[in-house]
Amino acid sequence: MADQSTPEAPAAARSVSGEAPSEQPPVTAVAGVSRRKLLGTAGATGLVLGAAGGAVGYGARPAEATPLVSVGTDEVMFHGKHQSGITQGLQARGHLVAFDLAAGAGRKEAAALMRRWSETARRLMAGEAMTQDDTDVARDAGPSSLTVTFGFGHSFFARTGLAKQRPVALDPLPDFSSDQLDKARSNGDLWVQIGANDALVAFHALRAIQKDAGGAARVRWQMNGFNRSPGATSHPMTARNLMGQLDGTRNPKPTESDFDRRIFVPSSGDPSWMADGSYAVVRRIRMLLDDWEKLSVAAQENVIGRRKSNGAALTGGTETTAMDLEKADARGNLVVPLNAHARITRPDQNGGAAMLRRPFSYHDGFDADGVPDAGLLFVCWQADPLRGFVPVQRKLDRGDALSQFIRHEASGLFAVPGGAAEGEYVGQRLLEG
Repeated sequence: MADQSTPEAPAAARSVSGEAPSEQPPVTAVAGVSRRKLLGTAGATGLVLGAAGGAVGYGARPAEATPLVSVGTDEVMFHGKHQSGITQGLQARGHLVAFDLAAGAGRKEAAALMRRWSETARRLMAGEAMTQDDTDVARDAGPSSLTVTFGFGHSFFARTGLAKQRPVALDPLPDFSSDQLDKARSNGDLWVQIGANDALVAFHALRAIQKDAGGAARVRWQMNGFNRSPGATSHPMTARNLMGQLDGTRNPKPTESDFDRRIFVPSSGDPSWMADGSYAVVRRIRMLLDDWEKLSVAAQENVIGRRKSNGAALTGGTETTAMDLEKADARGNLVVPLNAHARITRPDQNGGAAMLRRPFSYHDGFDADGVPDAGLLFVCWQADPLRGFVPVQRKLDRGDALSQFIRHEASGLFAVPGGAAEGEYVGQRLLEG
């Protein structure tokens, strides 16, 4: 829930360790039309088809098929400089899943698996059916902004005989005093992030990825999340988390001159196979909502350092007005408390440390006492987690007012390679280099 926001134009998402990205995804360029031919605009709805005027369907469908409306037509390209699911806007539905390689599986099996996964992701993101054994779960939908993102955990490299290629930035995260981590739901050899603006499209991709794993890998843990659906608000705005706070106000934006430097590994980076990639920190952060909701709105705002209604700093202005960290009230007390979450997480209070937060909320039911198991699937992106996530989390660990209302229950760090070029699969430079 930190005081940094997600990209605005191409994307945005916010988190519990930062403020969120914009909940309504930016318009995504569409390169051509998929196999389904869509006719005109969205018929009776009067909505325009897709941002770039392109529409994408699912599989080979009759030319006379009813046109899809805007949400269904949005397509994100699989091939590119960076993997998808990093700078795109928040999606309505998400799945995070980690796999461990099966006993006896090594580099060869991992390469074959990444080749299968990449082809499946390419097809599904284009709104096409699986090459075989498609379940038809998403048969009537278009791509719906589907993204599938792949990463490698610390343990992956020893399992595949590639320990010398493991990046220094992938060293295990340090222990934090507030952590109460479940090891069974942390880390993993391989990590996959799936997001879409249609729940069935997202589940279809999750099931396809799991089936593709075959005998090469088994699921270690899996978590489901959600955000607001596109169009649910009268205008695009920063998303709210389950505490009701705008989350992601100060996320770095792709329009900023140093965005790529802070979020992506440079093309000349080390190791070379991580060029144009990024590092994802994944944390399951449970919100103690019963305790939080007992606070008055004013008390909640002092914990965060921002107005609950519009996300503006307590020192005044709008959501984007700079926070005045020195402003005091008539009694000489700082308007934004020293332990306010938004103050502590500011990059200018952490040596410029920056990360792009792109989370999903989650709710996994209630325990026997009726306490909700709900919170944030926190995902943040940075060029180097030792300079991005770690210093900020250490500072939060020492005195964040929000700490008594949240609990970190799972954690993972993954190296996410750059995007695959046409004819390549994700991670090919590592596995075949």
